[in-house]
Parts: sequence; structure tokens; C-alpha cells
Amino acid sequence: MKYLPQLFANNRAWAEHIRADDPHFFETLAKQQSPDYLWIGCSDSRVPANEIVGLLPGELFVHRNVSNLVIHSDMNCLSVIQFAVEVLKVKHIIVCGHYGCGGVKAALEKTPHGLIDNWLRDIQETASIYPDELSSLLGEEKVDRLCELNVIEQVRKVAHTTIVQDAWQRGQALSIHGWIYSIKNGLLRDLDVSVSS
Repeated sequence: MKYLPQLFANNRAWAEHIRADDPHFFETLAKQQSPDYLWIGCSDSRVPANEIVGLLPGELFVHRNVSNLVIHSDMNCLSVIQFAVEVLKVKHIIVCGHYGCGGVKAALEKTPHGLIDNWLRDIQETASIYPDELSSLLGEEKVDRLCELNVIEQVRKVAHTTIVQDAWQRGQALSIHGWIYSIKNGLLRDLDVSVSS
């Protein structure tokens, strides 16, 4: 007995559609992975990384977690960054958050959420860096501004990893960008915090 048959049917339809457009697509894809971009984004299912930037499988290396955080003790995220920078030789690391992020909302709430509170502490620390700016905002505006500030802080953290610092010392061309996505209109916004070698 197959579980979730609709997802397998969707997969077959998707693969057939891709092959109809390019009969050799999967053959070529299987031979190599050479993306120019690493995407560090939120796990939110409404933010499909390669789709919102119009890239095909194989063109965007992706790491996702709750609220697109880069935490110095997260070996998963750091391993992805290292593989992307040192093995795949990506040229761009994009940290992309999104407005209305549930993790950011939860970080602002005063009620406990369980284990996730440990993860969200990083966002609370970011909020504590900008008390004057955030105290004048309420509701959705406050959440959305903290979503932006969170991206800015994560760009800074990526830039300060030993992985990126070593790449820049080697003279490797590598830039880090901070973007935010609006689920309401499907558009990306550059937060103008790019850092480059």
C-alpha cells in the first residue's frame, strides 16, 4: 500500500512536464551540481526558494530552518555553508526572510512555546539590539520590521563565519545578500546589506 498517492501522482506529472520541455533535463542534472547561489531561508512552506527566483533544480543550493537563522553552534547550517563555499564554489549567499514569519511572531510573544523558544532566542537578541526602533511599532508592522532586522543580523553572522572569512582571505569571489519576501504579493525586496569580498 502506497502512502500519500497524490504526491506521487504530482511528482510523475511534474517529471513528465519537465521532460516535455527538455528531454535531456534529468540526464544533465544527474551529471553535476554547480549552482552559483546558496539560499538560506525560512522553512515556511509558502516560500519555495527556487520557484520564487525562477531557477530550476540544480541552480540553487538551499538550506532552510525556522526563521532563516545562522547560529554559530548549528553544525547543519555551517556544514551547508562550508560545502557551498568550498566544494560548490558558489558566488552568492542569499539570506532571505519573509514578512509575517511565524518564528519572528513567536519570538515577540511573551508566552512559552516549548523547545522552539531555545531556537528563537536569537531573534529576541536581535530585537534587544534595536529597542528604540521596535518600541514605536505595533502588531504586523513590528513583526515585519523585526523580520527585516533578523535578515540583516543573519547576513552579518554569515559574513563573520570562519568559512566566509577564509574564502575571502583566499581571494574567492563571494558576496552575501539580505533579501525579504512578501507572501502577500510574491515579490522579493533587497535590504541593501550586501557584503562582498
